[in-house]
Amino acid sequence: MKTTNPTRSRYLLRADGAWLATIAAPMLISDLAGAFAGWGPLATVLKAAPHSAIGFVEAHGLALILGIILLRAQPTRGLHVVAAAVHLLLGTANVTFWQLFLDADQLTMGYVTTGFHFLFATWQIVAAWATSPRVATTQPART
Repeated sequence: MKTTNPTRSRYLLRADGAWLATIAAPMLISDLAGAFAGWGPLATVLKAAPHSAIGFVEAHGLALILGIILLRAQPTRGLHVVAAAVHLLLGTANVTFWQLFLDADQLTMGYVTTGFHFLFATWQIVAAWATSPRVATTQPART
């Protein structure tokens, strides 16, 4: 039976949540500032394509929400899989749309965030693999 240290699993989820929330919160503010006030790292991109702000706000807003959830979560295989899937989605989107980092002159941000997305995805996949599936602890109701 596969098992992992629940404390390590919890630390991974908290570290992941802290990283997501720490990056997503200022980026969400920056997205809104770029869309409505014309300043911030994406201001030039949003000026050229103002309706693209919805994608940035959604991605960073959902990353912030997931970060908060991970900070408070109890470790389960399913949650590790969800965290891995989110990081794979966000990291792959960064790679697919890499030109955005070039256009916004934000290559360092692109390298750091994309690298961490794939690093956390890898750690979460390993944690999911090493964690036993959650087993129900209650008995079914008698009829």
